Amino acid sequence: MKTLQSHLAILCAFLIAAPLLPAGETQTENGITIQAPTGGGPLGGIIHPYQGHEVAPVNLTNSSRLDALIRAGKIYLSLQDTIALALENNLDIAVQRYGPLIAEQDLKRAQSGGAIRGVQQSVQQGSSGGGQGVSSGQLGNPSANSGSSSGSTAGVNGIITQLGPTTPNLDPVLQAFTGWFHQTSPQTSTFLTGTTSVVSKSQIYDFSLSQGFLTGGQAVLSYNDRVLNQNSPLNSVNPSTALSLDLTMTQHLLQGFGIAVNNRNIRVAQNEVKLSDVVFREQLINTVSSIITLYWNLVSFNENVDFAKQNLALAQKTYDDNQKQVQIGTLAPIEIVRAEAEVAARQQDLTIAETNVLQQETTLKNALSRNGIASPEVMEARIVPTDRIRVPENETVQPMPELVQLALRDRPEISQSKFNVENSRISLIGQKSGLLPTLDAVAELTNHGQSGDPNLKAIAAGIAPPPDPYFVGGYGTAAGQVFRRNFPDYLGGLQLNMILRNRSAQADYVYNSLQIRQQELSQQKQLNQVRVDVQNAVIGLQQARARYQAAVKQRILEEQTLDAEQKKLALGASTIFLVIQDQRDLAQAQSNQVNAQSQYQQARVNLDVSTGQLLTAYNISIDEAHTGRVSRPPSPLPPLEQKTPDQK
Repeated sequence: MKTLQSHLAILCAFLIAAPLLPAGETQTENGITIQAPTGGGPLGGIIHPYQGHEVAPVNLTNSSRLDALIRAGKIYLSLQDTIALALENNLDIAVQRYGPLIAEQDLKRAQSGGAIRGVQQSVQQGSSGGGQGVSSGQLGNPSANSGSSSGSTAGVNGIITQLGPTTPNLDPVLQAFTGWFHQTSPQTSTFLTGTTSVVSKSQIYDFSLSQGFLTGGQAVLSYNDRVLNQNSPLNSVNPSTALSLDLTMTQHLLQGFGIAVNNRNIRVAQNEVKLSDVVFREQLINTVSSIITLYWNLVSFNENVDFAKQNLALAQKTYDDNQKQVQIGTLAPIEIVRAEAEVAARQQDLTIAETNVLQQETTLKNALSRNGIASPEVMEARIVPTDRIRVPENETVQPMPELVQLALRDRPEISQSKFNVENSRISLIGQKSGLLPTLDAVAELTNHGQSGDPNLKAIAAGIAPPPDPYFVGGYGTAAGQVFRRNFPDYLGGLQLNMILRNRSAQADYVYNSLQIRQQELSQQKQLNQVRVDVQNAVIGLQQARARYQAAVKQRILEEQTLDAEQKKLALGASTIFLVIQDQRDLAQAQSNQVNAQSQYQQARVNLDVSTGQLLTAYNISIDEAHTGRVSRPPSPLPPLEQKTPDQK
C-alpha cells in the first residue's frame, strides 16, 4: 500500500510539473456556439481536453423580419429590407460564417505543433434571376468576361502536406507504464545464483514528461522504479528497489533550428484567420450584389407587366373599334382578324411578363429564406417592391486614378492573393531549412538509487555477505540517493545525419520557389486586371446611361407617333395596319426603356463591386453580417387600402 501511495505521489508530481491545462470555455462567434465540456469537478481540467466540444446545430429558422414584412399574403420589400433579409437568412452567407471559426481551430492545431489543414477560399456566386431580365450571375465577378483570373491564386484549400523539418510537439506529453512480471530462468550452474532455477518477481513503474520547443529542441524527464524479488539465496538484499531520474535534452543545430522555422505553421495559420475574414467579405459582396440585381430585375419585370397591360388594353380597344366599324360597313372584315391577332400577341406578352415576375419572386424568396419556399406562407406570398429605379440627372463618378486606388485597397481578391503569397514565402523558410544536414546536440543527466531489505536467512547461513548499510532501507532510502545525486550519469554528444546528393530536398525547395514566382506573376496580372475592371465598369456605366437616355427618347417618340397615327385614322388618313404597327413599336420601346433602367442599375452595382465599395455604398455592417442580426428595424408597411362599398 505504501508503494502504491508513493507512485501516486510521483504521478501527481509529474502532473504538477506539466503546464496547467486550460479549462474549456464555451465560445460564441458569428452567432455560432461551440459548447465546451462541463462537469468533472476538480479533475475537469484534466478530463476536458479529452472530450469533444459540441458545435450547436444549424439554425434553419428565418429571422422575424420576414414575418414582419408580410401582410395579407404579400411581402412588402424595400431594397434595404431585401439586403437585411439576405444578411440574416441567406444560406451562402451562413455557410461562410463558419470559415473564421474553422481558421481559429487550424491556428489552435498549429500552436500545438501540428500540420495545418488549410481554409476554404472559394465563394459561392449569387443566384441568377429567372425570366428574360438581365442576368446577375457575373455581378460578383467583375472580370468574368475579361478572361482574367481575379479569384484566389494558389490557395491553401484542403489538407496541406508539411514539407521541411517537422515542428516539435508543443503540447506536453505524459506517459505512464506500470507492470507486474513473473519470470523463471533455469540455471546451468548454481555458482552465481545459488539455485538451479531463479524466480524473479518484478514491479515496474515508469513515468515520463516530454515537451517540445519552438527552438527545435525537446526535453524528456523520466522516472523509473523497479522492485525486484528473487529466490536467489546469494542476494545480500532481497527484495530490492532500483530508482532512476533521467533528463534528456535534444536540440537541432542545423536542420530544424530556430523559431522562424518551427513557428512557420503558426504564422500561416494566423494569416488564415485574417484570410477567412477576407473570404467572408468576398462572399458577402457576391451575395449582396446578386440580391440587389434580383431586386431591381423584379422591379423591372413588374414595370414590364404594367406596360404589357396597357398595350393589351390598347390592342383590345382597337379590336373593339374595328368590330363596330365592320358592323356598320366602314371597315373590311379582315381588319378584325388583324386586330384579334394583335390582341393575342399582346396577351402573350402579358403572360410572359407575369410569369417572369413569378420566377423572379421565387428566386428572390429562396435567397432571402433559410428554408427556401418550404413554408406555405412564404411560397404563396407575392413580393411587392416598394422602391423604384431612379436614374439621376447627373452622374457623379470619381476620377479614374482614385477609383483604381480604392479598388487596389478594398478588393478582397487582392488581399486574398497577398496572404497566399506571404504564406508561401513563410512555408519556404521551412523548406530551406530542410536542405541542411541533421546535426543534433544531445545531453543526458541520470541519477540512480537502490535500496532493499537484508536477506537475513542467507546472511545467517553464511551464504551471502552482509549488505552495505548504505543500501539497506525502504523506498525513501533509494529516493534520497537519487535526489542527493549519489550515483550520477552524464552524457553529451553530437549526432550527424547527412543525405548524400540531397536531391529530394533540393527539388522541393526549387519547386516551391518556382510556385512563388508563378504566384507573384499571377498577382501582378490580377492587379492589372483590377485596373481594367474599374475602367470597364466606368465605361459600362456611361454606356448604360446613354442607352437609357436613348430608350426614353425613343419611347416618347413612339408614344407621339402612335397618337398622331390614331388621329390620322380618325380622319381617314391612315390605316389600321399602321396603327397596329405603331402599337408594336411602342410596346418594344417601353420594354427597351425598362431593360435600360435595369442595365443602368446593374452597371452602377458593377462599378461598386469593381472598386470594392459595394458594402460602403449600401451601408452594410460587417459585424452585423457576421452575427446575422441587422439592428435596423423593418421598413414600415404601407397603409391598408380602403375599399369602396361596391368593392366589398
